[in-house]
Amino acid sequence: MKLTIFDLDNTLLAGDSDYAWGQFLVEKDIVDAEHYTETNDRFYEDYKNKTLNIREYQRFVLTPLMVMSIEQRESLHQEFMSSVIAKLRLPKADALIKQHQERGDKLLIITATNRFIAGPIGPWLGIDEILATEPEIVNEQFTGNIFGTPCFQEGKISRLQQWLKKEKNSPDFITFYSDSINDLPLLDYADKPVAVDPDDKLRAHATSANWEIMSLR
Repeated sequence: MKLTIFDLDNTLLAGDSDYAWGQFLVEKDIVDAEHYTETNDRFYEDYKNKTLNIREYQRFVLTPLMVMSIEQRESLHQEFMSSVIAKLRLPKADALIKQHQERGDKLLIITATNRFIAGPIGPWLGIDEILATEPEIVNEQFTGNIFGTPCFQEGKISRLQQWLKKEKNSPDFITFYSDSINDLPLLDYADKPVAVDPDDKLRAHATSANWEIMSLR
């Protein structure tokens, strides 16, 4: 089996769904605009600098959802998909996905974004299998905590290995596409790492390591 793994944000999408979700909540007047925007920006800078505390960030993202019903959450996400995520779709990413599907590869998305936000995006892009950071849910409500290992940095390798064990699959070859220096552990783990529209730190590393660098923009 050949396994092809994609990061989601700024790789298959022309933007960050996590960050865009925060902006969406601000525009919907669901959160305090000034405070939420400032905090969202700060967390995003931490992410780019490899200093993000993923648990603190997920609590921040999940807090507005903790008081919503399932119906409210689903309705809000449907609007988010149509008004925000649809604009971030990349034709070249669609073509790349199709190329790997036609080769018969097994496709998987691995993202640090939580499953509430990212879960519906994978199938919308044509990839049913997705590993994401899992929000803890008690009595159908988010607690603000994370369940299990965060799907972030080295945690992506742990989550991948758990998934492969559950699937009872041992791939012969792993390709991984990502834009972020945060994904360096999994890029190093893959047989074929590919830097996609990489940030400056990943571009420098990819160039030094003679990895393929491509653009889907």
